[in-house]
Amino acid sequence: MSCCDETTARVPATDVSRRSLFKGAALVAGVIPAARPSAAEAQGKQIKLAYCSQLLCGVPYEVARSGGHFKAHGLDVQLVYTRGGNAAMQALVGGAVDYAATALDVAVQAYANVGADIRRFAVTGRLPLFAVVTAPNTASQIQSIKDLEGRMVGISALGNADHALTLYLLKQTGGDAQKVKFATMGVNLLEALRQGQIDVGVVQEPALTLLRRAGARVLVNAMDLEDAKHHLGGSFEFMGVAVRTKEIEGRRPEMVALAAALADALKALRAMTGDQLSAALPKEMTTGLDLKELGEIIARHRDSLYPETVTIDLDAAKRVEQSLIAAGLIKPGASMSGLHDTSIVGG
Repeated sequence: MSCCDETTARVPATDVSRRSLFKGAALVAGVIPAARPSAAEAQGKQIKLAYCSQLLCGVPYEVARSGGHFKAHGLDVQLVYTRGGNAAMQALVGGAVDYAATALDVAVQAYANVGADIRRFAVTGRLPLFAVVTAPNTASQIQSIKDLEGRMVGISALGNADHALTLYLLKQTGGDAQKVKFATMGVNLLEALRQGQIDVGVVQEPALTLLRRAGARVLVNAMDLEDAKHHLGGSFEFMGVAVRTKEIEGRRPEMVALAAALADALKALRAMTGDQLSAALPKEMTTGLDLKELGEIIARHRDSLYPETVTIDLDAAKRVEQSLIAAGLIKPGASMSGLHDTSIVGG
């Protein structure tokens, strides 16, 4: 379970006029196929790759699509937008799609707890899409993660990646999680924080930008690589691509090409302007958004969020596993060694 267990959060209309950041948000419900290339453009058989409809998660995949990187490697990729990372994983395990791009915590729990016969072979995200932020009215009182004791902390849901990350941060700082009250509120915590209904929240963008402007204190910004190094010990693997294990040998050339296309997209997105980055995203996901502000947000975070290569970082993956153990979401001692296939990239 992850941040991507809900679709992109809708920004309330009141935020539109007051903050002039987002003028609305597209709510992508269910499973919506992305625009497919024409028959003349398609090369090879079409493959389906599902991912949650969260904007920052999808940037490398959309750049690969819109920039022609899939096509350049002989692939006809249909991106499928699902309602959350768990839905993408279920689609993979159930055979509805060929590949699923999800946060690592989704894959770990599917592998360790359900016995899903999957392998991850390429990575497109090296940090979680969360920041732990105070409400504006508690910014002067709460100055560290340890100060969460005795406070009300808003999260999307118990057992989700934001909950696991908070528990892991508490453990790292010697905080007592039993003294923290967690309020499950879905992904949109903006108004609850701004109105002081909760003391602290684990938020994504654009809530982080809006709350900073309102005077909130950022305790940990896991979307910043330096913050992640300080609080988490380094990169904290997030988005990556999984395939059904039994199909690896038959798909190996295809997987190599898919990984190469995503690697090209990671390289390309570092040189793109904010306007180009927002334009790479499908209209279904950006209708009503202020595209200029969206592009600026992506550009601001990209060097931290997206790795230079698609090679699996086993140390970063281990940190995610430790956070899930700390949250009680997987059992201590569960072996994850079979989940990661390093033979496709750098093997």
